[in-house]
Amino acid sequence: MHSLDAPTAAPPRHKHEADKLAKRLRHQVGRAIADFGMIEDGDKVMVCLSGGKDSYTLLDVLLQLQKKAPVRFSITAVNLDQKQPGFPEHVLPDYLKSIGVDFHIIEQDTYSVVSRVIPEGKTMCSLCSRLRRGALYTYAQTHGYTKIALGHHRDDLVNTFFLNLFFHAKLSGMPPKLLSDDGKHVVIRPLAYVREADIEAYAEAKGFPIIPCNLCGSQENLQRKQVKKMLAQWEKDSPGRIETMARALGDIRPSQLSDTALFDFRTLGQRGDAALPDAHAWLAGAPAEHTPLALPARPIRNHDGLDILKG
Repeated sequence: MHSLDAPTAAPPRHKHEADKLAKRLRHQVGRAIADFGMIEDGDKVMVCLSGGKDSYTLLDVLLQLQKKAPVRFSITAVNLDQKQPGFPEHVLPDYLKSIGVDFHIIEQDTYSVVSRVIPEGKTMCSLCSRLRRGALYTYAQTHGYTKIALGHHRDDLVNTFFLNLFFHAKLSGMPPKLLSDDGKHVVIRPLAYVREADIEAYAEAKGFPIIPCNLCGSQENLQRKQVKKMLAQWEKDSPGRIETMARALGDIRPSQLSDTALFDFRTLGQRGDAALPDAHAWLAGAPAEHTPLALPARPIRNHDGLDILKG
């Protein structure tokens, strides 16, 4: 899978397993597209291709689904050449030409910027990601793409949730579909239901010419790596736990959390119409003057199921 040579077909003895895996991936990607309304008729989909297993798999499965999709949409593979020293520039163009897909290579020297700004030994991921996103968003807007498809998978979604929980003190994650902050771009993640292990197996079977990321991939002690290691251990101890957590991301119950912006806890069960004192009043230490609250008579159901009046 890590070879930069031309892709090779799966060995015949593994063809049955490879076909089953391909069918499962098509089903999962198709279901994600339908569940989140990712692609509609007439869409111009820009598939961001990095040269890694995830984006190769995303492009391959979308091309398969496009042939029998209930809507018509176009696909263009777009890669950002960040001018990293030693980057094999020929690999992606050669591969994309071989499969006959429309593509474009954006050339932008973000590597020099990251290397100059980030001190040696520090994590480059954050700045690199922002610069890459800016370049891709600009290209998408300039050329009229209506959807930007990224290769994040199920495990990425779970990892990001715990990354934000442990290091940023917030319950948020990586949604399967989002609108950019400026409202100009719709980003979709069709692999949202797909396991990373299945993507690895699929990439191996298809023989994609994987290009490793040496810019930041070799940096140690990254927060995301810590979370990924933790989840891998959880999965080893309790197989199926990551899938359970992934399903939980789609079953949010605001009334059982603590976010007052999502659920009105203050007035929940409130007995009267008077304004409730705020935190300043509670912390001031001086009781407010008040008169006893006269509650209106209202029916209360007793244990026998009969209504009685209580004032």
